[in-house]
Amino acid sequence: MARMPSAERRRQLVEAAVRAMARDGVARTTTRSICAEAGVSLSVFHYCFDSKQALLEAVITSITDTFVADVSAHVEPKATLRETVRGALGTYWEHVTAHPAEHMLTYELTQHALRKQGFEHLAQAQYEQYVASGAALLEQVCAVCEIEPRVPMTVLAHLLAAMIDGLTLQYLVLGDERTAEALLDATAEQFVTLLGG
Repeated sequence: MARMPSAERRRQLVEAAVRAMARDGVARTTTRSICAEAGVSLSVFHYCFDSKQALLEAVITSITDTFVADVSAHVEPKATLRETVRGALGTYWEHVTAHPAEHMLTYELTQHALRKQGFEHLAQAQYEQYVASGAALLEQVCAVCEIEPRVPMTVLAHLLAAMIDGLTLQYLVLGDERTAEALLDATAEQFVTLLGG
């Protein structure tokens, strides 16, 4: 086995964990199956992570960071604030439709963390990360559009997390693309109003 920096091994294990858990579910995915997916020994896992709990935290962070970075990279001024907001939501939605299993996994990770004693803080950290990421994206939109929001940013960030969470879950359950698009339009309108547009 080729030597690899520990940060690269961690990334390799996280990517393998996402694939394995998205395919097999959180409860059925073991550290051994993750190592098999990554093509590494169990000792490599224990070198990189103190526990499966630490790995789950890294998985949550990785999935969130991936779609937040994608949206952030595509926030650019459009003709109107509404188009900028809708464009950002559309970029996120492209990730949902391209990687539904990853988004389904995020809900499964939340439930797993809430039900498994000692893991509850992972669900809290997951949603705190959603809110912090939402705040950063909303601040980016405000900066790009040169506006001051009418509502405190913390309230807007919590609302964005709640709305996106509900929209994503509803789409994963119902698979109704037309309704999802209409809801994204309505969400954009709501945020334009709250942002001061």
